[in-house]
Amino acid sequence: MTLSLVDWLIVLFYLAVCLAAGLWMRRYVRGVEDFAVAGRAVHVNLGITSLAATELGLVTVMYTAQLGYEKGFAGAIIGVLMALGMFLVGKTGFVIEPLRNAGVMTIPELFEKRFSKKVRWLAGLFVALGGLLNMGIFLRLGGDFLVYATGMPPHYLEWVMTILLGLVLLYTAFGGMLSVLVTDYIQFLVVGTGLVVTSVLVITHIGWENLINGLNTAWTASGGQSAHPFNPFHASSFGAGYLIWQFIFQIACATTWQTQISRLLSAKDAKTGRQMYSRAAFYFVGRFALPGLWGAAAFVYFTQRGGLPANLNSLTAMPTFLSTLLPMGLLGLVVAAMIAAEMSTVSGYMLTWETVIYNDLVMPCLKKPLSPKGQMLLTRGLLLGIAVFLLFYGLWYQLPGNAWDYLAVTGNIYIASVFTLLISALYWPRATTTGAFAALILGAIGPLTFLVVNAVVDKSHQIAPEIAGVSSFGLAFAGMLIGSLLTPAKPIQK
Repeated sequence: MTLSLVDWLIVLFYLAVCLAAGLWMRRYVRGVEDFAVAGRAVHVNLGITSLAATELGLVTVMYTAQLGYEKGFAGAIIGVLMALGMFLVGKTGFVIEPLRNAGVMTIPELFEKRFSKKVRWLAGLFVALGGLLNMGIFLRLGGDFLVYATGMPPHYLEWVMTILLGLVLLYTAFGGMLSVLVTDYIQFLVVGTGLVVTSVLVITHIGWENLINGLNTAWTASGGQSAHPFNPFHASSFGAGYLIWQFIFQIACATTWQTQISRLLSAKDAKTGRQMYSRAAFYFVGRFALPGLWGAAAFVYFTQRGGLPANLNSLTAMPTFLSTLLPMGLLGLVVAAMIAAEMSTVSGYMLTWETVIYNDLVMPCLKKPLSPKGQMLLTRGLLLGIAVFLLFYGLWYQLPGNAWDYLAVTGNIYIASVFTLLISALYWPRATTTGAFAALILGAIGPLTFLVVNAVVDKSHQIAPEIAGVSSFGLAFAGMLIGSLLTPAKPIQK
């Protein structure tokens, strides 16, 4: 294996500290509101830290590095668009301010107040479905990093996934959002250190001039057939149509992605939530740019050595490159940082989707309210069910394309429709329940078609992700508009 005894001791020490801190917070959980939204008492700095840590997982490092490997520095444009979307939403309070003031625990809960209980349930179903499918590849990609970075045999991947998931499940099930917040803080420090140190070493090792020249040379040698490494608007890279979809998608994500919204709803007030968004925005540039730099450096490294070995691909090239670059001790720190990123994201995402299932799918169907003890037992049982799903889905599902496109399209199963419902519920009095149903159903057609068709047809006949993404927004808005105009409006509850 690549990791030395010193490296393994660093990793094990970190895991022990993180687990102890997460379990320590169980003593402060008194009920479901503490478990799901930390008692709505999160201040700005902790909120920024948790938001940044949860949205920078090991899966993030893997797919951003893959973008860097395939598209060079142009791949970082997604992070720029993401930061711009977060900043605009935070500064204006668009959607997030009235949403936080509504006092709900999840987005679908708002839809019962504005439309109906059935709309809330269907929205909750799409949110949970999109979120779980989106999260389904996290463990596989995280396991790939650990296998290729540490040099452990590939058949260990399943065991690595299972052990990490078990540790995350343990402290999340006992401490809920409180455990997620405190471990996010620890993980934010470790991950930030690992990102910066690794980036400095990558540039030092590969050489900045060599990196730029290597990308240029590869682009020239391909005759313009490979992706342009510096111009994201070039047709060989993302192209203008893809970037327009991404900008709309990032605005929608900032206002509807439940893992981010859960931090907003945990904030002590709307002003705090807005500050969390606007101040955390620039972090999302680094979230794409630094791992993207590693991927671009891996591309130049392998290109100058005759090409990528047959046992590697654009997703596994980066961790293999790092295993050859980082010295003893530092490799252990980086692996610990990446494990920190994985645990932070998985814990936050598991808790988020569990809260949606509990709050919007199960509770509205119960004829009698559960006792406080029954509520906590149910939430922890749901977390266990999600963990089992993630373990098995992560083992068999094969990505039809690159990881970022999969994540964006699965998120779009609900993002386009819920974005439409949120804008309508908060800003359009004429919106109706019929329009809400139409938006939810039509908005999911594009992404679900993408997943089914692209999984069974050859690459030449696959649906482009931007087509699936843009169509979902167009269909959702059309459904809301036409459905609402054809039916009488319901009086808004005060």
